[in-house]
Amino acid sequence: MKKPAITFCLLCLAPILTTCPVLAQDSGSLVSWGGMVVVEPDALEGLVALSAGSYHNLGLKADGSIVAWGANWYGISTPPDPNTGYAAIAGGMYQCLGLTHDGSIVAWGSNLYGECDVPEPNTDFVAVAAGETYSMGLKADSSIVVWGTDSAGQFSVPEPNTDFVAIASGTYHCLGLRAEGSVAAWGWNSNGECDVPEPNTDFVALAGGETHSLGLKADGSIVAWGDNNFGQLELPEPNTGFVAIAAGGYHNLGLKADGSIVAWGSNNDGQCNVPEPNSDFEVLSAGARHSLGMKSDGTVAIWGSNDQYQCNVPVPNVGFVSVAQGVWNFPCLKENGSIVVLGANWSGQCDVPEPNVDFVSTAEGYGHTVGLKTDGSIVAWGSNSNGQCDVPEPNTGFVAVAGGGDHNLGLKVDGSLVAWGDNEHGQSTLPEPSTDFVAIACGTAHSLGLKANGSIVAWGLNDDGQCTIPAPNTGFVAVSGCHTHSLGLKSDGSIIAWGRNEYGECNVPAPNTDFVAISCGTGHSLGLKADGSIVAWGSDEEGKCTVPEPNTGFVALAAGQFASIGIRSHATGVPEMEDRVQPVTTTLHIESLSPNPFNPSTLVTFEIRRPGPVTLTVHDISGRLVCSLDLGALPAGHHQIRWDGRNSAGQNVASGMYLMRLEGADGASATAKALLVR
Repeated sequence: MKKPAITFCLLCLAPILTTCPVLAQDSGSLVSWGGMVVVEPDALEGLVALSAGSYHNLGLKADGSIVAWGANWYGISTPPDPNTGYAAIAGGMYQCLGLTHDGSIVAWGSNLYGECDVPEPNTDFVAVAAGETYSMGLKADSSIVVWGTDSAGQFSVPEPNTDFVAIASGTYHCLGLRAEGSVAAWGWNSNGECDVPEPNTDFVALAGGETHSLGLKADGSIVAWGDNNFGQLELPEPNTGFVAIAAGGYHNLGLKADGSIVAWGSNNDGQCNVPEPNSDFEVLSAGARHSLGMKSDGTVAIWGSNDQYQCNVPVPNVGFVSVAQGVWNFPCLKENGSIVVLGANWSGQCDVPEPNVDFVSTAEGYGHTVGLKTDGSIVAWGSNSNGQCDVPEPNTGFVAVAGGGDHNLGLKVDGSLVAWGDNEHGQSTLPEPSTDFVAIACGTAHSLGLKANGSIVAWGLNDDGQCTIPAPNTGFVAVSGCHTHSLGLKSDGSIIAWGRNEYGECNVPAPNTDFVAISCGTGHSLGLKADGSIVAWGSDEEGKCTVPEPNTGFVALAAGQFASIGIRSHATGVPEMEDRVQPVTTTLHIESLSPNPFNPSTLVTFEIRRPGPVTLTVHDISGRLVCSLDLGALPAGHHQIRWDGRNSAGQNVASGMYLMRLEGADGASATAKALLVR
C-alpha cells in the first residue's frame, strides 16, 4: 500500500512500517461577526428574494426569515428578533426595512435621521424601499409614505398621492410608478435624476442609483436618465428583452428573458463582471459597488467590491483551516494551500500573487499580507511604504510569520528571528540572543516572541504596557499581540492579558480554563475553548464580541479592529474530547512530547508493555481526524515517532491544539495534547 504523504518517523527496532487507510481533514467554513458579517453556505440556501444595501445585503428566506451579511454598521446586518414573518426586504445605506405579512414594517440600523421611525399607523404597507438616510413605504391604498431625512424634498410626494403601484429609492431621490405606467420622481435633482424622459408612459419597473434613474418599459426596453459620468446611461444593445432592472451607485444591471444579466456603468471594482455561466438568473440587485444575482436553482452569485465582506466568502466557503488576525483584513488559508484575503483592498493586500498554492500559514498587517510557503520562503504583497514587503535574504528556512502595522517577523527553523519593515519604535530591533524561539506575534508597533522554555520576550512600543509581561513569565505556549494589549496562553489552558484595559480587554472572563487558542483585536480579545466554543471580551463595538449561535464547533479564530472571525467545523460522530484524553490502561503509555509546543514537528516517546500492533491517530480539538498511521506490530519497550504537523494529504495543518492518541489491539490507549504554533 502506498505510504501517505504525512511524515512519520518511527525511531525504534521495530519492523518496517505498514500503513492503513487514512482520512482527509474535514473542511471548515468561515463565520464573521461584528463590523463585517460573513455567513456560512447553508445560510444562503432557500432564498426567495435579495436586496443589496450600499455595502451589505439582505436575503429573504422561504420561511419568512432574513439573512444579512456584509457591513454591520449600526447593526444593519443583524436582523432583530423575532426574525420571522417577513414578505419583502429593502437595504439602504445605514438602515434596513422588512415588510411583514401583516403589512407592518420593521426597521433597524442607524436612526440618526429617524429613518427607522416608521410613521403610525404602521399598517397596510405592501412595498418598501430604502435610500441613504430616508425610507419609503407603499400603502395598500396606493399612497406613498416617506420618513427620515427631508434634506432634498424626499417627503414631497407629488400630488395626487394615489394610484402608485411600485416605489424605488436613489441616494437622495425617490421614484414612484403609477398604475397607468407613468413615473413620478422627486427629491435631489442635481443631475436630472428626477427628469423623466418623454414619453412618460408604459413603465413597469423602476430603479434608483446614486444620481441616476432607470425605468423598464412594457416592451422590454430600458430608459435611463440623470448622471452619466460612468456611462450608466449608455444602454447596451440590443435594448430589448429585459424583464428586471437594478441600479447601483454608478452601475446598472438588466435581467434578460433568457436568464442572462447585462451590466454597464462603473466597473472599478468588477461590479459589472457577471460571473460565468451567465445564465438561469431570476433575481438581481445592486449595491454601491457590488452586484447580486440569484439563479433558478437558488444559488446566489455575488461580484464586485468586497471591502465590507458584502460579497461574503468566495464560493465555496469550505475547506478553510486557519485565519489570521488583521486590522481591515482577514487572510484565510485553505486546506489546498491557497489563501483568500477578505476585506478592503486599497493597497492590493487582497491580491494574492500567483501561483496561489503551497502556503502553510499567513499573516496580515495594516494594508499588507504575508504568506509562508511549504519550501520555507515568505511571500509579501500590498503596501510597501516601510519595506514591509521586502523579505530579507536569504528567504529560506522560515517556519512561521507574523504581521504588525508596517512590520513583520519571521521565525527560522533554527529558532532565530528575522524582522523587517517599520522600526520607528524599535519593533524590528531583535532582542539578543535571537535564539530558541518557537512562536511569534506582532502588535501594531510591538513584537512578541515565545521561547522554548515557555517565557515571552516583548519589544517595541510600550506606552500602554503591552510589552510588560506579568510575572511569572513561565509556562506560556502561545502569544498574540494587537494595538495596545497582548495575550499569552499558558500550558494549563489559562489566558494572561496585559497592556491597555480601556474596554476590559484584559479582564479574562471566569472560568479562565480550557483555552486552546487566543487572538487579540482592537479593544477586544478572543479565546477558543477546548469544547469548540469562543469566549469574547472587551469592546463590543458593532457586536464584535457577540459570537453568533450556535457557539460550537469552532477550530480557529481571529480578532480584527471592527470584526471577529472563526472557522467552524461540521464534523460529527466523534467521541467527546474528554473521552480521548484519559489513558484506558497502563499497558500503553505516552512518556513525552518534545518539544511541546512545537514547530514544525514533535517527537512522541511512548512505552508499550505488551507486544502487538499499535495505531497512532491525530485529531484536532473539534474531533476531526487529521491523520492516522498503522505502526505495525511493535515489541514491548520504549519507542519514538515524530509527527511533522501534516494531515493525511501531506498538507500542513494550522496552529492549534491537537490530540495524539495511541491505540493497541487489546483496547489499551493513551492520549496527549500537543500544541502546534506556526
